[in-house]
Amino acid sequence: MSHTNISPETQMLGYGYKPELSEGAVKCPIFQTSTFVFKNAEAGKAFFEMAHGKPGHDGEEMGLIYSRINNPDMEILEERLKLWDGGEMAAAFSSGMSAITTTLMTFLSPGDVLLYSNPLYGGTHKLIHHILTNFGIEVVGFRANQDLKEVEQMLLETGHAKRLKMIFVETPANPTNDIIDIEMCRKIADKYSTADNKVLVTVDNTYMGPLWQHPLKLGADIVLYSATKYIGGHSDVIAGAAVGSKELVGSIKKTRTFFGTMIDPHTSWLLMRSLETLKVRMEAAALNAEKVADYLLHHPKVEKVYYLGYTAVNKPEQSEIFNKQYLSNGAMLSFDIAGGEHEAFAFLNNLKHIKLAVSLGSTESLAEHPASMTHSDVPYEEKQELNITDKMVRISVGIENYKDLIWDIEQALEKVQVHEMAV
Repeated sequence: MSHTNISPETQMLGYGYKPELSEGAVKCPIFQTSTFVFKNAEAGKAFFEMAHGKPGHDGEEMGLIYSRINNPDMEILEERLKLWDGGEMAAAFSSGMSAITTTLMTFLSPGDVLLYSNPLYGGTHKLIHHILTNFGIEVVGFRANQDLKEVEQMLLETGHAKRLKMIFVETPANPTNDIIDIEMCRKIADKYSTADNKVLVTVDNTYMGPLWQHPLKLGADIVLYSATKYIGGHSDVIAGAAVGSKELVGSIKKTRTFFGTMIDPHTSWLLMRSLETLKVRMEAAALNAEKVADYLLHHPKVEKVYYLGYTAVNKPEQSEIFNKQYLSNGAMLSFDIAGGEHEAFAFLNNLKHIKLAVSLGSTESLAEHPASMTHSDVPYEEKQELNITDKMVRISVGIENYKDLIWDIEQALEKVQVHEMAV
């Protein structure tokens, strides 16, 4: 192509791949190998020096060594993963949690302070509260409805504000769709950064995928994904990703090498396939979610719908943030059924098409009960404060015909007995 502003959805069809190196194959083959043959001993020495960041190799191209370090499928996937977010480099992982864990362990040390948003995905919550704290890292949580002054005050009250090293946010929050202001986080990070310690802003962008929110453009340093979700999009892979600058992601990749949290060749190949349809899948799911949300909003057995499209009504104080951060209302929604766990379970147990399963961002619609499933390990009192109650159901809307989804939801809600509902 002659023009230079080629859109990411077009580049997903071939970016980073050289067919002439693979017998002219249109699609990148699966390089199912653990190790690679060096042309000579000198090349092997040079590749290892580059892998360990030793000087003297400016302008040289890194060669293939061992699939824990690099692999053609992984490298091409990473070249494409950085395109939507506009990052300089990407790293692919064996899961979303391995991406999160490897990133946090790369930059956090004993004595550091991690400031994080609530609510978080249950796995991340467990990591922060029960693992990072064992390494002497202090953790401080804030909520979406707190402004810059309130968050700073919480940080100051710890007495360790000067040891702030990272701000970790998940926005929109899982499962409430609460919005965190990334630019606010950047301001706090800049205030406490010094010449010797840059405070990093890390954003879990899984709920929006690479399409609908671009945190790096809003001041974030690192963007993280469970690539299992929209990037993979077919409920058939487990994977993760990190995107950011060459310096930061380069450091994360070094940790990945020794933690062994890299992605495998076959999963890399599957994700390359999935990236080709990312935009059309996500857009179809978002259109469906709008229809489903509107149906739920007017149902007498539904007390509240947590959907980004209703931010102006449900959370007017977050409308300005929504308008500056998001390009879509997304395809994730939660809702409160009048009653409690009994009524929520009755709904879930009577679904005929929508699958009762955790995860999100796939072609098929999935429904789950956050309080007892994805967020089961979050303390009860904290769940109540964050609106993750027994009456909440989360739905990841897929690409089916929306009329079929609404029919399924309607017939399942009919099975919820009115006399069992709380008054």
